[in-house]
Amino acid sequence: MSSDNGRSTPRNRGVGMLIITAYGIFAVSAFARAFYQITPFPQQDKVQFADAPLALSLSGFAAAVYILAALALARTTTVAWKVALVAVLIEMVGVIGVGAWTLMQPELFEVATVWGGFGRDYGYIPLVLPFVGLFWLLKHRSAH
Repeated sequence: MSSDNGRSTPRNRGVGMLIITAYGIFAVSAFARAFYQITPFPQQDKVQFADAPLALSLSGFAAAVYILAALALARTTTVAWKVALVAVLIEMVGVIGVGAWTLMQPELFEVATVWGGFGRDYGYIPLVLPFVGLFWLLKHRSAH
């Protein structure tokens, strides 16, 4: 943290911008994946929502969490900090819970999700990202 007249760098600047960018990329990526998976395109080889509602719903939920986290991390208000904290904690529980669930009951997850296999399809970044986000948020606790 750099100092400017005794004030620290806002959490959405410097390294914080990299974290926000990562969340933004995952927000767009997860949303695109969920949109494609859930939208009933008339393709014969595409799994439809009725065939895998659990996995496809989890894809949509992950997208919503990433969008919320990215938006909240980009703001510097106390409310935004709290929203970001909740979103990152939900993400952490989600990636660990869904990751374990996909290993214990793979038959329920014939369609891949962002958090499936602890984020295996995304280079395990979904498993690491909430820990980085949580560390950053706790390092930059809201002043109020």
